[in-house]
Amino acid sequence: MAARLQTEPFDLASDLRDFGAGAGAIVTFTGIVRDDTGQMQALEIEHYPGMTERALTDFGDQAARRFDLTDWLIVHRHGRLAVGEPIMAVATAARHRKAAFEAAEYLMDWLKSRAPFWKREIGPHGTGQWVEAKDSDEDALTRWSAAPPAR
Repeated sequence: MAARLQTEPFDLASDLRDFGAGAGAIVTFTGIVRDDTGQMQALEIEHYPGMTERALTDFGDQAARRFDLTDWLIVHRHGRLAVGEPIMAVATAARHRKAAFEAAEYLMDWLKSRAPFWKREIGPHGTGQWVEAKDSDEDALTRWSAAPPAR
């Protein structure tokens, strides 16, 4: 069970080599930097060292308790990332597939809405706008405010 921040690309296959031993299901998700505007060339991601790692670890530990995970992994990059580069990955392991899938979605929703990262679009003319939170991301998070499902 680990949360990791890094500037360099990650190798998820390598990260998962010893992941989830004894689990019945492993779910992975990799997020890619995308250009929704047609003008973005890169995304610059900033964070506060220490605080961000603690927050990601807390998210992972919450997911482990809520979904009875046997393992979890969060990898998130920071610095300047070009469009098309992997930005983050989540992996969850559980005895049953439903828990592994739900836990992965839970972590992705929390990361999108609550992880302490600041993102700025870089366009053809240099530094652009800071990326603001989207209502749809907040809406996705609200489905998890109910009590965890019985297992």
